[in-house]
Amino acid sequence: MTASDVPDSFAPWPQGIEPAVPIAGYPNTWTFTPSQPAIRRPATRTEATGPVELQRKLPCGDSNLVELSPGKFAIGQLMHIAGRILDEEGRPVRGAIVELWQANASGRYFHPIDQRAAPLDPNFVGNGRIQTDEEGRYAFMTIKPGAYPVPVKETWWRPPHLHFSVIGPSSLSRLVTQMYFEGDPLNALDRILNSIPDRAARQRLIARDLPPAEVGDEWLGFTHDIVLRGRHATPMTP
Repeated sequence: MTASDVPDSFAPWPQGIEPAVPIAGYPNTWTFTPSQPAIRRPATRTEATGPVELQRKLPCGDSNLVELSPGKFAIGQLMHIAGRILDEEGRPVRGAIVELWQANASGRYFHPIDQRAAPLDPNFVGNGRIQTDEEGRYAFMTIKPGAYPVPVKETWWRPPHLHFSVIGPSSLSRLVTQMYFEGDPLNALDRILNSIPDRAARQRLIARDLPPAEVGDEWLGFTHDIVLRGRHATPMTP
């Protein structure tokens, strides 16, 4: 890419796709939400093309979250999640870094901040990182996470969900988002999911179930494409 190929700007987020923050009843969004609007400036070659060979700094290959070490399996409903990382024109993004993190089957994270009275699974850390292939595909084997309460005065529960961080070919194509499961009754009550004003955009955060006849009888199967920018972009979530 030459300097003349660098766009003056990237397409803005469509109206209704960005979360309405800060979110009432979720204290972290108050501390992480800037009090002033972002300073806009034209994209330069640095933002539009780098960093290169990011996989050398962020080693990939952790696609199996179920078997922490040989013969030691996580507790929970096995599931396989796969999909594609796409750009705003619907083209596959090859070589993107995809990170996943999640709670275990009891809804607890393997992290010192999470001190909730729910069991930890010694065989489940709950995070992985891979690089997309030439067709923009990614895949993880994991377990379906449990729901958990938000520790605030007026308690509400977070539905089962996966966290994703995707780093595409440039620093302007980074997306941090979440993925939900179709039909979970807690989806309608989740303040983070419902902070996305546009209904169609919220639907893009929900994975599609695969039929057992296609997946087999050993695990549940889901597919979920993530679009980095444009009119059909996957919304970012806090």
